[in-house]
Amino acid sequence: MGETNYRSGIDRRSEAYGHNTAYRRFRHISVSERILNTAFLLTIAIGYMVALANMYYTHQSRDGIAGLSIDDVIIAYHGSDDQTRLGAAIKGIMEPNLKYKSDKDIILKWIQNGAKEPEYNDHIAPILNRDCIICHAPAINPSLPDLTHYSGVAEVAHASGASLPFLIRISHIHLFGMAFLLFFIGKTFLLCDLNNIVKRVSIIIPFAAMLLDVLSWFLTKSFPAFAYVVVASGALMGISMGMQILVSIYQMWFYPGNKFR
Repeated sequence: MGETNYRSGIDRRSEAYGHNTAYRRFRHISVSERILNTAFLLTIAIGYMVALANMYYTHQSRDGIAGLSIDDVIIAYHGSDDQTRLGAAIKGIMEPNLKYKSDKDIILKWIQNGAKEPEYNDHIAPILNRDCIICHAPAINPSLPDLTHYSGVAEVAHASGASLPFLIRISHIHLFGMAFLLFFIGKTFLLCDLNNIVKRVSIIIPFAAMLLDVLSWFLTKSFPAFAYVVVASGALMGISMGMQILVSIYQMWFYPGNKFR
């Protein structure tokens, strides 16, 4: 009896302060919590923009044409008889990193001649060790191709696309990292005043798009047409995540009838 009266008192006090004991909304949180949520969401938004820029500069010009295209995605995951990842990088994003311009022709000629190991040891390894492994080493950046030894260089010097170990490595990093971000973004988005069905669908879409995106990396390795799925699913995840961020920030600060505490 005493516990029932105690809980009833809590319910009455919650109602008096505008709280719903089942659900919370942005109108129930303090200004301090709004500032924390907004800072987190804006930081994630900026970080995602930087990630897009990194993706662009990592994959662009693989087909020998300036800019990022569907052919660049196909070459990155499936490979090409005319292009290799190392050759495209040397002719594109990595060219400014070479100390001597003549090194570009040396590497390209080596690739055209079959990228064999004896020539690698004599002519290619010194160039890569001097100019490239500052970034392309597992201990420094495990998401980039490993250029510290011949087997790692051979993976990107032949027209084979992304290797299975490489796809598994970047997949587990991507899935773990994005799952945490999408969870906290969705947790904040739940405080919006929206139809429950709309919120449930909006929350599940970026998770589904992320899983489809990663799966399509592996499928593109065997079936290049799935490169379109890579682009579409990645765009869907970004758009849905951005929508949650924008709606959450709007309702936190500008929604009619919102109370500041």
